[in-house]
Amino acid sequence: MKDLRARLRNRETVLGCFLNLGSPLTAEVVGLAGFDWVLIDLEHGAGREGDLLGQLQALEHTPAAPVVRVESHERQRAHRVLDLGACGVMFPRVNTAAEAAAVVAAMRYPLEGVRGVAQMIRATQFGADFAAYQRQAAESLVCIAQIETPVAVENVEAIAAVDGVDVLFIGPSDLSMSMGIFGQLDHPDFLAALRRTAEAAARQERTAGVLLREPGEMGKYRELGYRFLACGSDGGLLAGAARNLAQTLRTRTAQA
Repeated sequence: MKDLRARLRNRETVLGCFLNLGSPLTAEVVGLAGFDWVLIDLEHGAGREGDLLGQLQALEHTPAAPVVRVESHERQRAHRVLDLGACGVMFPRVNTAAEAAAVVAAMRYPLEGVRGVAQMIRATQFGADFAAYQRQAAESLVCIAQIETPVAVENVEAIAAVDGVDVLFIGPSDLSMSMGIFGQLDHPDFLAALRRTAEAAARQERTAGVLLREPGEMGKYRELGYRFLACGSDGGLLAGAARNLAQTLRTRTAQA
């Protein structure tokens, strides 16, 4: 299992990219690009749970640790992606400490949690390594709670205090939309929410994370204390490169 959680505990800054096309090929391309982690997006991405296995297999030989964003807090969703070999799970819209405790429990075997037990799964080398996997799962798997609403910000100290929550991750679009200031990421209220989240994470020795709109924002967020940083997506990178190429060709055609 890749050492993403250990790196967070060492207070390293780790860099990631989203995967929203559901493609093993683009997952492999991004995984080989030099990111520390990638997020396979089952909440908003084009891929479904059935497309997950191929992406995890494609990422196996890359340096990037695969994290999966599930679409709900249902414990079965976490079980499925962990059994297939994900290194962590991102849970959307975690608004209370009770919800945070529930998502942590979904990732852990009894007696610490409620994760279902199956030995013949990919994560345990199909039963050959279940005992070792069981021992290291609680220490190695990364639990990421998304802070996306004013309610979550109001409860962020309590969420951060839940044992087993590793990352408090801001979704800027969802949070600013739910605050009624969509896209105004320099608005005083949004900045206050960023600071409150980072401070809560620091007090409880958790990691604050955020999705950057562009690389130039890194300095701002690192100064605030954010160390689990994502930027871009496979779909965005492809779309941007395609548009730039088409525009360049049209410009040169007009000049010819």
